[in-house]
Amino acid sequence: MQSAHLPQPLLLQNKNLKRALVPFCSQAIAIFLLLTFALTNFSFMKLDTKIIHAGVQPDPSTGAIMTPIFQTSTYVQQGPNEHKGYDYSRAGNPTRTALENSLAALENAKHGLAFASGVAATDGVIRLLKPGDEVIAANDMYGGPYRFFSKLWEDFGIKFIYTDTTNIENVRKEITGKTKLIWVETPTNPLMNVTDIEAVAAIAKKSNALLCVDNTFASPYLQNAIDLGADIVMHSVTKYLGGHSDVVMGALMMNSDELREKLFFIQKSCGAVPGPMDCFLVLRGIKTLHVRMQRHCENGRKVAAFLRNHDKVKTVYWCGFEDAKGYETAKKQMRDFGGMMSFELKDENVAAAIKVLKATKIFALAESLGGVESLINHPATMTHASIPREERLKNGLSDSLIRLSVGIEDADDLIEDLQQAIG
Repeated sequence: MQSAHLPQPLLLQNKNLKRALVPFCSQAIAIFLLLTFALTNFSFMKLDTKIIHAGVQPDPSTGAIMTPIFQTSTYVQQGPNEHKGYDYSRAGNPTRTALENSLAALENAKHGLAFASGVAATDGVIRLLKPGDEVIAANDMYGGPYRFFSKLWEDFGIKFIYTDTTNIENVRKEITGKTKLIWVETPTNPLMNVTDIEAVAAIAKKSNALLCVDNTFASPYLQNAIDLGADIVMHSVTKYLGGHSDVVMGALMMNSDELREKLFFIQKSCGAVPGPMDCFLVLRGIKTLHVRMQRHCENGRKVAAFLRNHDKVKTVYWCGFEDAKGYETAKKQMRDFGGMMSFELKDENVAAAIKVLKATKIFALAESLGGVESLINHPATMTHASIPREERLKNGLSDSLIRLSVGIEDADDLIEDLQQAIG
């Protein structure tokens, strides 16, 4: 390995470190250690490079370029509470630490925490609150948090107020002295509504409320809510970050040291943590996030255009259309528009939608999203079944709505599959 392979500014900044290392080890080891140091400093990296390298470094004991799977529950101590940073894997595991560092770097955050699922991460945020506190949440969001908020946490005295967060005035008028959290999902699942994160952040800051943004649909490749003023970013890591439909996981990212300590205490005490194997799989998945997202976006654009021009399709919900309701906001805060979309047929009979759902051959009928394979979904009976029908209809989620997670297969094959299914 030659020193020329390292970023020159970093070498210049660390000449003293290099001189100190050389007398005690070979030039090769010195360069190796400098590279390790370099990979823990992400500010000089462009996004695609950061996705591959941020938060991870060669294993110091072997030089393995991939983070090892530390499949252990406990750690030997030299004396009571004398250890090497780890004592029990519920509190911390080296593989999880590497992942949490990577997740933080992807969202331009100072801290990252990994949880056993997206719902577990959401639970961690709500546990910051106390009885009597109020939460403002989007009325068009994934059914999981709605079920979680309305069926569990409301019984503990936390009040949830649902409103159209795409209209900033709606958020402003719901603020009270008891508002402690604003929960925003953008783009929303499944209607692709877009909320101005920066505008909501300003309201939250003025009201001394936390803003948590569910960034699952966009992924860190397309949107960074911390940069726009969010206090916490939540991800269902299961989706685009994992990217291969083989892991269930959630994550929180934040800048505040105090907030991190509170959430870490919740994570450690409640124990909803991912295992090291799952952390390894996500670390591997993240390394191709940028390549995958580029293809998701390319295919999404083509499939959305096809659906909009189909004579049997009534409406296509995709935030990349220039005449879409939230297009200007999406264009301002996102790098591209992604591969998530929903559509309705002109035949609004549920049977017509079910016929399409059963007829696809490449699009698999399944829960979840964000994997390399394309999925098709019926929100009314699957992902959003927990939301009362009258609420769904009021928010625009019809019984015949079909949601697509456009994968990274050949776009022509995906279009042909939809063509034969729709007829």
